[in-house]
Amino acid sequence: MIRVWLRRCERRRRLIAAALAAVAVISGYLALRPAVGPAVLVAARDLSPGVLRPGDLRAVSLAHPPDGALRSGAAGRVLATAMRRGEPLTDVRLLDSLRLPPGVVATPVRIADPDAVRLISPGSTISVLAAYEGQSARPVAEEVTVLTIPAAKDDHGALVVLATTPAQANELAGAQAGGHLSITIRR
Repeated sequence: MIRVWLRRCERRRRLIAAALAAVAVISGYLALRPAVGPAVLVAARDLSPGVLRPGDLRAVSLAHPPDGALRSGAAGRVLATAMRRGEPLTDVRLLDSLRLPPGVVATPVRIADPDAVRLISPGSTISVLAAYEGQSARPVAEEVTVLTIPAAKDDHGALVVLATTPAQANELAGAQAGGHLSITIRR
């Protein structure tokens, strides 16, 4: 009985070898294929800081998403820093999730010269000057950090969100009401 079986196998050895090779290839493919992970939001194109719209992000399955990766609910929230196309959106990139040190507040100010604002980016250290009618400019907030620069929609200056103390925020609010704000850039 065993001899009969061996003779049959000997006649079909090429077929058996081909079948075993196919099993090896399929096993290798199954072992090396990427794992399918949870769907997270990634940038659909290069994004500037500002309000996120529904078409700005798309869901993509990632095998190992970064910590804090968002899976939904980003439309309408404010992106604090720029993102490259395909980059996963994490909670620390959103302005409402930004962790400010104790005693620091996020203060939006409108700088008179939008071209000067193009010279800075989130993380830059600047000083803000206020110029009133008929007077020379005076410093209002010194060495504050830029949190984000939302996209401008008009020609009335550029909006910049700064990390300030509450006292600096009060000074900036008063200066905006009656003067024009400009900046100096620190190293």
